[in-house]
Amino acid sequence: MHHVAIPVADVKTAADWYRARFDVRTVYEDPTWALLRFGNIDLALVIPEQHPPHIAVEHPDAVQYGELKAHRDGSASVYVDDPFGNVIEIMQAGGARRPAKQVA
Repeated sequence: MHHVAIPVADVKTAADWYRARFDVRTVYEDPTWALLRFGNIDLALVIPEQHPPHIAVEHPDAVQYGELKAHRDGSASVYVDDPFGNVIEIMQAGGARRPAKQVA
């Protein structure tokens, strides 16, 4: 499992809430999404207009699931639905993964 993405109305407010309550590091943050690193998994805070709620997994041959889309962090992935309508982001294994850094 690479990350879990949850929708939020305000990325900064949500990120501040998680940072105040948990030992997380900010990997990336802008007004449209943030990636917070817990010890064992990342949490993506996304605005619903840009990303659906989803879980993300890495796969060595993600392209077999569809055309990969390049992301601003250097990763590439494709979104698919499981048989129950849950959104799964399949990320190309070995893609970019930013080192954790605290954003002020």
